[in-house]
Amino acid sequence: MEAVQVEELTSGASGRIIPVCKNLRRAVFSYDAVRRGLILIQSIFLWMIVLLLPHRHCSPPSSPSSVADSASEAWLMKKRKFRKDEEDTLRRRALAEALQMVAADAGAGMESESDSGNGNSRCLWSTSLFSGVRRNALFCRSWLPVSGELKGILIIIHGLNEHSGRYADFARQLNSYNFGVYAMDWIGHGGSDGLHGYVPSLDYVVADTGAFLEKINRGHPGIPCFLFGHSTGGAVVLKATSCPQIEMMLEGIILTSPALRVTPAHPIVSAVAPLFSLVAPRYQFKGSHKRGIPVSRDPAALVAKYSDPLVYTGPMRVRTGHEILRISSYLTRNFKSVTVPFFVLHGTADRVTDPLASQDLYNEAASEFKDIKLYDGFLHDLLFEPEREEIGQDIIDWMERKLSPGKLENVNNYC
Repeated sequence: MEAVQVEELTSGASGRIIPVCKNLRRAVFSYDAVRRGLILIQSIFLWMIVLLLPHRHCSPPSSPSSVADSASEAWLMKKRKFRKDEEDTLRRRALAEALQMVAADAGAGMESESDSGNGNSRCLWSTSLFSGVRRNALFCRSWLPVSGELKGILIIIHGLNEHSGRYADFARQLNSYNFGVYAMDWIGHGGSDGLHGYVPSLDYVVADTGAFLEKINRGHPGIPCFLFGHSTGGAVVLKATSCPQIEMMLEGIILTSPALRVTPAHPIVSAVAPLFSLVAPRYQFKGSHKRGIPVSRDPAALVAKYSDPLVYTGPMRVRTGHEILRISSYLTRNFKSVTVPFFVLHGTADRVTDPLASQDLYNEAASEFKDIKLYDGFLHDLLFEPEREEIGQDIIDWMERKLSPGKLENVNNYC
């Protein structure tokens, strides 16, 4: 009797039935799956090495002069890369400044008097450069009401690939309720230093956020401060508050569509991302470039976003993607340690970040003052949805409730 025909064999005197072929098949399948996975990882690794190594012709053993030439060549390449980054930054900074001037020419709230005719509060709008923790220049904006007592200050940390200038309408809505607004473009975004769309570490963004908050806090002593973060900016804000010194400076935080529990399109990406982020951090991973995912139900808002030259629309850079996975994993493991007062808002139809993760944050966080609002059918960019005014009003109402007497009582009006 051939082995391939036998499903079971009897073992000696004991008469025990041994499923020989069945166990063999399982073992072969398990081994084969592991082997294919290892071959795939090895192939990708070798492909990256071949792609990244410079192609050189065969040459005799290196002489001192050839070693010097190689060092000189490496130095020149580094200098060219630095010059390219600098040119990219200056181009974007000029665009960011131009956006300021266009808004001013259009009369978008730059006057120093209130417009009593239409009831809109005018604001003072200015831009400046802020020195980050790595001495890099970060482009900043401020919108401050020109009349009335300042109730509080909201500091905006934008989402991945966008910039702070997109939140001008929201800022003017806040000004009309006597809230001041400051915003910062992160590394590689808007008018800030760095290659467009490239974030060497989100920990740098977290540290810059804390330093920016501290600077504003010193400039407005006694004025309550709130941090606002959208998408990946929401993850940055949430991680920043894990530092007790930062949490002490805050009245609360607002998170719209935060990037929590982010998962890659394929599990293999998580396995190879740490390696690739070291070998080719700036490489644009075209597999992550998903075109056609809507982020707003307002067609005009979509056109405005993707035609904005300050919005990065290219494929995600490898290091940037790895940093998002890393901060998301950290936050998901530490929901229970969140103690800062927060308000999280998310659209249930969001296909970029997970609304269920926002619900888990609300359920698990130890914060005594916390609220959540899920908007049925809304997409990712909540403040650019057709109902943006109502969403902005929800945020203003929450901040005013947080500042009101008896603010530690959580009545959960937003669920």
